[in-house]
Amino acid sequence: MATTCILPIHQRFLNGAPVPSSVRRSFRPREKYLILLVFLTFCLVCFGAFFFLPEFKSGVAGNSVYTVYKHIQKAGPDLLIPAPPHMDEFSDNSGKLGIYRHGSDNVDPHKIEDRAKLFAKIEEDLEKNQKVLERPDSIVRPISSSTKLVETQQKQFEIVDNVIEDSGNKIVTVPPSYSDRYPVTFKGEDADEKARFRRNRVLEMTKHAWDNYVRFAWGKNELRPISKRGHTGSIFGAASLGATIVDGLDTLYIMGLHDEFKQGRDWIQNNLHFDDLNGDFSVFETNIRYVGGLLTCFALTGDVMFRDKADYIAKMLLPAFQTPTGIPNALINFKTGASKNYAWASGGASILSEFGTLHLEFTYLSEVTGNPVYREKVDTIRSVLQNMDKPKGLYPNYLNPKTGKWGQHHMSMGALGDSFYEYLLKAWIQSAKQDHEAREMYDSAMDAAIHHMLHKSNGGLLYFSDLKFERLEHKMDHLACFSGGLLALGATTLRNAMSPRHMEIAKGLTNTCHESYVRTNTKLGPESFKFTDAVEAKAVRTNDKYYLLRPEVIESYFYMWRLTKDQKYRDWGWEAVQALEKHCRTPTGYSGLKNVYQDDPVKDDVQQSFFLAETLKYLYLLFSDDSLISLEEWVYNTEAHPLPIKGINPYYREHQP
Repeated sequence: MATTCILPIHQRFLNGAPVPSSVRRSFRPREKYLILLVFLTFCLVCFGAFFFLPEFKSGVAGNSVYTVYKHIQKAGPDLLIPAPPHMDEFSDNSGKLGIYRHGSDNVDPHKIEDRAKLFAKIEEDLEKNQKVLERPDSIVRPISSSTKLVETQQKQFEIVDNVIEDSGNKIVTVPPSYSDRYPVTFKGEDADEKARFRRNRVLEMTKHAWDNYVRFAWGKNELRPISKRGHTGSIFGAASLGATIVDGLDTLYIMGLHDEFKQGRDWIQNNLHFDDLNGDFSVFETNIRYVGGLLTCFALTGDVMFRDKADYIAKMLLPAFQTPTGIPNALINFKTGASKNYAWASGGASILSEFGTLHLEFTYLSEVTGNPVYREKVDTIRSVLQNMDKPKGLYPNYLNPKTGKWGQHHMSMGALGDSFYEYLLKAWIQSAKQDHEAREMYDSAMDAAIHHMLHKSNGGLLYFSDLKFERLEHKMDHLACFSGGLLALGATTLRNAMSPRHMEIAKGLTNTCHESYVRTNTKLGPESFKFTDAVEAKAVRTNDKYYLLRPEVIESYFYMWRLTKDQKYRDWGWEAVQALEKHCRTPTGYSGLKNVYQDDPVKDDVQQSFFLAETLKYLYLLFSDDSLISLEEWVYNTEAHPLPIKGINPYYREHQP
């Protein structure tokens, strides 16, 4: 250890001169220059951050310092700008809106009229900033004079039926025989007043989610409702691909929110581009959200812009199929066309639920474009799987696209496997039950899964366990909760000796997933739940206690209601609505939760795009008449985008050479 010698005062001077000290009292000139250089560099970086980064440059170019200010403000309440006092809106007896400031009994002194003018100005500015370019060969016109005023607990707004007509090809959105219920907006009163009230509540939730996405994250992939900005940590990264717009657009149309629908349509036409995206993007997610969502909008409206955009995006996915087996890689770089698999996926294997969840979209895309390449790609996948040996009749989650051999023998009805089984059944339904190979593969796969993976807990709860080689893992993912609805759909679309058994299993699985919800403090289910001697239908690990606004449990409620008409499924759905409103709703959108077992859980600050595409859509349909997107005419892809059934639904819009 070093020591320091401290001299007495009288010894610090020698012969009248100070003793040299090891401590300098000033900087050398070179050091002064270095410090000055560091300071100037810091100033330059700050200047560049404010005025030359992409987020701010457009504001400067337009001589708008206020634009820069808004960007900084959106960066977070603690950055430079203090958070405003927390305020809520209230409505007086006259119907006028006011502001209540927490901690005070006084109404905000600003005039309500001034506030209304401010919001009107904001709306006007938003409209000016959006490019609204109409196709020259199409017009927008109302097809009926019916206007419906939807009343909710919090607000009123109009729903007007507007459709697009292609004057060149004479494509209209409403075939004459269906004009009484399409566009898919309810007209008149339903017999079930309770269901109507609940449906309107879901409609208001959708408006709340969409409006705040538009306000704080327009063009971004998803909304961070607490941070009030776009979510850059989504599966599509920081690229502004409007995932929420494309994913939620058919939900808006089905609910009759046509002004919002047109707003999203115009953004897609003018801003949805993939050409220059340099990064790894999921083939699976791009297909189910973008290609599927766009094809549904085309089927509903006949607007060829949607078809052409779907075709454009699907073409960019095709290089991923250039493997020795034709099994596509999981990731693709849209700019270079290079593709690869996840490094963690069993030696670079492709994932069953991803390459097995392309058939509905690619088959329909070939039908509406006349380009057979898409169908050929998914038929190749089908052929490879059909000709492979299946251990115990099951499909492992991993398949090597180079060797054509299975990876590790891990089977699951949840993550990595789920939607492959879904698409076997639904490909058969989409073909008007002509794709017999798909139905046979589905029946065989379900028989094997029920035999090897279905179990009953000590408390009598049915669940699908995971199977890793010969070892059972007694857990069930939230993702696997779709299986109740799937088995019910399979049991009712083809009556055979196994139908009663499959329907009973469907009821049991849906009940188990409901139990995973009601056994939490929030009444919302965890990401994954276990079955042991100590716990049943409960998450144990911290990472399993999340709720990400997922739809699978509500999806099964929807199918079970439509196929059994048991009122409990609607009541269970309403329980979920109340829980979402209590725990997930924020003043600026909806957020997932980090621990469903806490009374006041921390929010994850993400409004997932599938919340609008699936969760809210299934809730709305749960409380709607069966004729709305009927199971007799439509088949839902795994992202809840309904696609028409060939030969049955006039919206199939098959390509005419």
